[in-house]
Amino acid sequence: MSEQQTNAGKPAPKKSVALSGVVAGNTALCTVGRTGNDLHYRGYDILDVAETCTFEEIAHLLVHGALPTATELSAYQAKLKRLRGLPEAVRRTLEQLPAAAHPMDVMRSGVSALGCVLPEAADHNPAG
Repeated sequence: MSEQQTNAGKPAPKKSVALSGVVAGNTALCTVGRTGNDLHYRGYDILDVAETCTFEEIAHLLVHGALPTATELSAYQAKLKRLRGLPEAVRRTLEQLPAAAHPMDVMRSGVSALGCVLPEAADHNPAG
């Protein structure tokens, strides 16, 4: 049987390439495959920054558009630490879930509870 046939003898579906090269959207955050098999965050090759930068440095780069200075990094880490807590209502909700629940179900439930307790602002654009 050829690779193009399934066990039932029917032809296997062909991989669609109809959208190859079609731009799905534009973003300043990253580029994918511009020079082949690559990924760049705000102009930095991910292979380079992954070896030298911390998670917080990459998060700062994505959110603020530039790698942080030592002072900016320290302030950003302190801000992230302050934001780590869970509202009591979310914690109680998560504690009610069965211990054997799948982690993705727990995550989804936690995010839903968080969205109810701390709804997002209608406008995410910074003033200015």
